[in-house]
Amino acid sequence: MGELLSILQLGNPVLRQKASLIENINDENLQKLIDDLMTTVVQANGVGIAAPQVAQSCRLFIVASRPNPRYPNAPQMEPSAMINPKIIAHSTEIVEGWEGCLCVPGIRGLVPRYQAIEVEYTDRNGKLQKQELSDFVARIFQHEYDHLDGIIFLDRLKDTLDIITEQEYKKQILQTVHST
Repeated sequence: MGELLSILQLGNPVLRQKASLIENINDENLQKLIDDLMTTVVQANGVGIAAPQVAQSCRLFIVASRPNPRYPNAPQMEPSAMINPKIIAHSTEIVEGWEGCLCVPGIRGLVPRYQAIEVEYTDRNGKLQKQELSDFVARIFQHEYDHLDGIIFLDRLKDTLDIITEQEYKKQILQTVHST
């Protein structure tokens, strides 16, 4: 079990830096960071977290989709550490979906993302992985991938009118989902 890490907030300069490539996957500090990120994402009710969000500017993130209070309809999956990830192909179809971020508490935005992507990354054991992701899990990957390039989800909005508070999101959006 990892340690709970502090999550940076919007405005911290580390969140706007391009993260560096990871050279040594077997480094014990990297393996500890993976464990700590896994613990932190669960404790924070997130579905993903990137190393820059905890002040570690390296190309690593966790995708950990599961239903939780912030994302009650998220699909269940085994949390995965993705080291030096890349998007190698994507669909032409772009879909808008509501996103939040652990670095921007209390705010959601309607973000356009590719509906499906093909990705490549190295897992924590040093094995190269290729996967096709779609829908919500593809959205998580793209959101976390942006963090590695210093991009926050708010940068992707088409319009500032596409911003909503977490409170209104729960009232308007989640209730619409539950009443249909």
